[in-house]
Amino acid sequence: MAPKSDSAEAIVLNFVNEQNRPLNSQNVADSLQKFNLKKAGIQKALDNLADSGKISFKEYGKQKIYLARQDQFDIPNSEELNQMKEENAQVQQQLDEQKRAISEVEGEIKNLQSNLTLEQIRHKEAKLQKEVKEMEDKLVKLRKGVTLVRPEERKAIAEMYSEKLSQWRKRKRMFKDVWDAITENLPKDLKEFKVEELGLEYDEDVGVSLQSFSGLLQHGKK
Repeated sequence: MAPKSDSAEAIVLNFVNEQNRPLNSQNVADSLQKFNLKKAGIQKALDNLADSGKISFKEYGKQKIYLARQDQFDIPNSEELNQMKEENAQVQQQLDEQKRAISEVEGEIKNLQSNLTLEQIRHKEAKLQKEVKEMEDKLVKLRKGVTLVRPEERKAIAEMYSEKLSQWRKRKRMFKDVWDAITENLPKDLKEFKVEELGLEYDEDVGVSLQSFSGLLQHGKK
């Protein structure tokens, strides 16, 4: 007599047949927690199913391993196996093609998402046109000789420039005093010592002249 479909034995039998692999009572109990079956009840169901011949089992010491009866399954012959392999290869090929198609569609979606909407394009166009208009207005003023820098801004820049030159001059003098004191009795070639050993460079070594920058301020070349 077959167990009722909602009984513990029916649930356990269905699970063992679906898995069709070696299982112990703990494996079954863990997998059937959603049915609120206790481990003791599952163990009893497994033993009853084994005793009635509905499932197979083997004992390994104190451990029992349960397995679905293999005679209930249709075992394919070599010709059927080959046909199944061919069908599996075709299905795998179709799956690969579907994956490639999905990847292409996802790529197109990503490209579309990265493109600007019509509203965004119009907004950006208006912003660029405004910037172009502002630059054209400045260009017209420059061509007419209109000064775009206010007098107070010009004065502030000139004062800052003068301050930077003073700091440059002061630090240049401080370095010279320290350098002269260090190298006063040095037997080495000073140029070689400066460049090769210390890696120092004077303004002139890099094509910079304090005098030329000071001349800009003196002659009003702002």
